[in-house]
Amino acid sequence: MIGRKKEKVITGAAFMMIPLCLLLVFTYIPFGKMFGYSFYNMSYTRVKGYVGLKNYIKVFQRDDCFKALKLSLYYMAGSVIQLVLALYLATVLSFKVKGGNIYKGMIFFPYLINGIAVGFIFKFFYTRGFVFDTVLQWCGFDPKNLPFWLRDQRINNWSLVATSIWRYVGQNTVLFIGAIMSVDPTLYEASMLDGATRFQQFRYIILPSIKTIVVLNVILSITGSLSAFEPPYVITSGANGTGTYFVIMHQIEHNHDKVGLASAMDIVLLLIIIAATILQKLFFKYVFKDTKDA
Repeated sequence: MIGRKKEKVITGAAFMMIPLCLLLVFTYIPFGKMFGYSFYNMSYTRVKGYVGLKNYIKVFQRDDCFKALKLSLYYMAGSVIQLVLALYLATVLSFKVKGGNIYKGMIFFPYLINGIAVGFIFKFFYTRGFVFDTVLQWCGFDPKNLPFWLRDQRINNWSLVATSIWRYVGQNTVLFIGAIMSVDPTLYEASMLDGATRFQQFRYIILPSIKTIVVLNVILSITGSLSAFEPPYVITSGANGTGTYFVIMHQIEHNHDKVGLASAMDIVLLLIIIAATILQKLFFKYVFKDTKDA
């Protein structure tokens, strides 16, 4: 028995060693280096000197950083729309629907496309006189009255948010479907005998049963909205008021060669994400405090 226990421990340690080493080399050590860089005035080629917390103070003094954080509100609103839409589609497709597997594949397919490729697709999709304008023209809209989807600051950020919704709604839908399929079917039968409507089934059976995956998706979506990068970087390069926090950080680090300041920006964003995650967990703990698992 002792020999078997030792073998299990050695086998488990051996299997864990490689992923732990990879995690250490490619995550924790680089993070530690970046945290150290945030206290220096430095570029890629040389260290100009130790500045302490001055980089962090500059992050809160720069208007472009605060404006970039405000843009996260667009992506947060988009994440809410995305989750509601995904939850609705998952609820419908979890039951018997003609051609349901085809719909699932079509909805999930955009998530399989590389983010850079999605950016180039929508860059041409939104370009004046191209795909989107042509489709709207077919629907009867006057092309002269259509806005510039990527230049008009009243709408360009919503255009980019729509890109993220299109790409990620399929992922959330599939996760919700998997959770809904695990609900005991006898609960639906019992509720139907009691005269429950579909909405009541969703509210009192489905939603409480999948609350864990709902909370997880909300946390991932909100934290993802704080670190949006690919759509604004590829489609607009951060122009016309579309530069998110990550885009501004990329410009400061690579265009202005201020590695120390960019590292401080990254640490500040990490703290914001941690705070947002904790607040979300507390919120959902309060929301579901009277709800029991099915």
